[in-house]
Amino acid sequence: MKNTNSSPKGEGAGLLAEVEGTLQGHRDGHGFLIPDDGSADVFLSSQETHAVMHGDRLRVKVVRFDKRGRPEGKVLEILERKKRPLIGRLLLESGIWLVAPEDRRMGQDILIPKNGIANATAGQVVAVELTEPPSLYSKPVGRVVEVLGEIDDPGMEIEIAVRKYDVPHRFSPETLAQSAKLPEKMRAADLKGRVDLRDVPLVTIDGEDARDFDDAVYCEPFKQGRGKKAIEGWRLLVAIADVSHYVKPGEALDADAYERATSVYFPRRVIPMLPEKLSNGLCSLNPYEDRLSMVCDMLVSSDGTVSAYQFYPAVISSHARFTYTEVAAVLANTHGPEAAKRRELVPHLLHLHEVYRALLAERGRRGAIDFETTETQIVCDDNGRIEKIIPRTRNDAHRLIEEAMLAANTCSADFIQSNKHHALFRVHEGPTPEKRTTLQAYLRSLGIGMGISDDPTPREYQQIAQATKDRPDAQQIHTMLLRSMQQAIYTGINAGHFGLAYPAYTHFTSPIRRYPDLLVHRVIKALLASKKYTLDAAKMNVPQAPKRPGRAAPPNPADARNETERWEVVGAHCSANERRADEASRDVEAWLKCRYMRDRLGEEFAGTVSAVTSFGLFVQLDALYVEGLVHITELGGEYYRFDDVRQELRGERTGIRYATGARVQVQVSRVDLDGRRIDFRLVRDSEDARSSGRGAAGKPTGKPSGRSPAKKRAPKTAVEALDEVQQTDRDVKQSRKAVVAALHPVKAAQQAAKRAAGRAAKKTAPKPPTRKRR
Repeated sequence: MKNTNSSPKGEGAGLLAEVEGTLQGHRDGHGFLIPDDGSADVFLSSQETHAVMHGDRLRVKVVRFDKRGRPEGKVLEILERKKRPLIGRLLLESGIWLVAPEDRRMGQDILIPKNGIANATAGQVVAVELTEPPSLYSKPVGRVVEVLGEIDDPGMEIEIAVRKYDVPHRFSPETLAQSAKLPEKMRAADLKGRVDLRDVPLVTIDGEDARDFDDAVYCEPFKQGRGKKAIEGWRLLVAIADVSHYVKPGEALDADAYERATSVYFPRRVIPMLPEKLSNGLCSLNPYEDRLSMVCDMLVSSDGTVSAYQFYPAVISSHARFTYTEVAAVLANTHGPEAAKRRELVPHLLHLHEVYRALLAERGRRGAIDFETTETQIVCDDNGRIEKIIPRTRNDAHRLIEEAMLAANTCSADFIQSNKHHALFRVHEGPTPEKRTTLQAYLRSLGIGMGISDDPTPREYQQIAQATKDRPDAQQIHTMLLRSMQQAIYTGINAGHFGLAYPAYTHFTSPIRRYPDLLVHRVIKALLASKKYTLDAAKMNVPQAPKRPGRAAPPNPADARNETERWEVVGAHCSANERRADEASRDVEAWLKCRYMRDRLGEEFAGTVSAVTSFGLFVQLDALYVEGLVHITELGGEYYRFDDVRQELRGERTGIRYATGARVQVQVSRVDLDGRRIDFRLVRDSEDARSSGRGAAGKPTGKPSGRSPAKKRAPKTAVEALDEVQQTDRDVKQSRKAVVAALHPVKAAQQAAKRAAGRAAKKTAPKPPTRKRR
């Protein structure tokens, strides 16, 4: 029977309450139970986690609360062991075979009997199946079920990541068989009921490395009426690959697509949501080939508002495959060599640019948030190792396509809402009360006259971003603005998109690589046919999505009773798989960057503090776009206090401060490939630090830069040195008194009165008799 006592803070389970959830291990041996009901996480000591492993489902009892009111628990029962192979390296130590798991959250090595190593050799990466789970007195035992290869094999980091994060990477035999039966080209029967747009010069605009093209665009001027009632603007067509024509509910193709929910992008490799015959062939809007599509046909007025729209199935033929670089070059010089190659399409590109500028102006009036961030691209060599990391600059071509896709996505949301049909919305909510309060305090601490209200709007965020963009700490401010907002999710209940300032928003434009877009296509098709799209009951046969920090627990698929709850289950599944794909991609990039930096141990670089925590500084190198940690123990021999409001570390003795955006010089001191961690050591000239109060400011040179020589100064005498130390002590004491007076005025007044009384007593006290000299 569960105890319902409340915790000290009124959150989570009470003392002696029993809680069920999933164990999230930690590389140091302890763990946290993530409760199914969304309550506060329960800490489990290393003694409690000895018989369990990361991913197991447990029942625990809350036995105490720590000083901060956080619950600590004791394991009562193991409800379910996580059944999946573990990835790690096979090692031979003192005649004993064991596997060190790649995921350090597992916490324990796995013993392998001599007859269970298959044909693997020491040092290879293997997949292991547990035959005996861990207990209080023994380690887990397993056997090798797959040999992945050597750790240095090209692409091994991807093979590890897809298994480490349970990314489905093999299509079922049924899916491959169904894919093989699909036609190589569009058939005549496919044209039934479609609008023929093959003569319209639609074009695709993508990156140089794109392989699947799921959107094509076209724009022409539009004018209707005369005189004051005349309407001027543009007709904007956004054609999206009609994946729903080939992927039907209940079929093997659909089952595999739903299980994946999204394509996963790695450097040099993609794990697609659909088989290559569809993603790169039949559904891809390749140039000069007839393709089936769903079209959002919009009328955009001169002020950038969409005055009318309609959806319809069509057949198109892309007239060109443009890259962002080519389009940007054409827009910059309509008489240049790039424009000369596509002379007949230049007017249409100019019309696209015109409608983009109108949509962008409307975006500004709407108050949508638009932060300029630097994205990077990893360039690999033939062996899959990083050759260089380059910034990915956004130009007008990127923004042009972005605005066109946003317009189509909002039209699809409006169409579905106006017809009162269930669907998956892309929801981005504003800051939580806790994050809002933190951001308000942070802005006040910097003396910024602008702030956010208790019910903030996107416009407030955008105004702060614009007002602070020229400040030296602009990056720090914009980072805090971004962190205050919640993550976007898929859900069946529309709550608007805060960042884009839309009342309703869906994803319609990428059905080749996102399952929610495919569902939106099916809903729109059903509405066009005056029908209703109902979710397949088989979609409820999925594991419960993991709880995200700061959010309520996702719905349990087994409890979905009506259509609204079913859409919620599907949304939680797609959101969880989107996060999984992001985590797997980041893991691979971190592994590649660690390999990249391992050859640069001892070298020094200029960098910028990208984040500040209680345990140190994260620094991004200017020349390499790689991030590492300067641990707080590397900052010098004094005590640093973390200011949560200002997001900075401040030295108590010297007053040196380190905040986001600070310029520093660091040396690569350690690279942990298994832990995906790069450690830096701070290289700081003491004179520069003392004068600036924020640490040394290294200059970005694009090359490893050496340590700058210390400035020469006249040697001090012993008396001067003593005077300086005494003055420093007096300054520190005075500043502490000022802090106490500001934070504790009553206490400060009492201390001042006590000191005054002491001085008065000394004046009135009789002097001791002086001894006369003889």
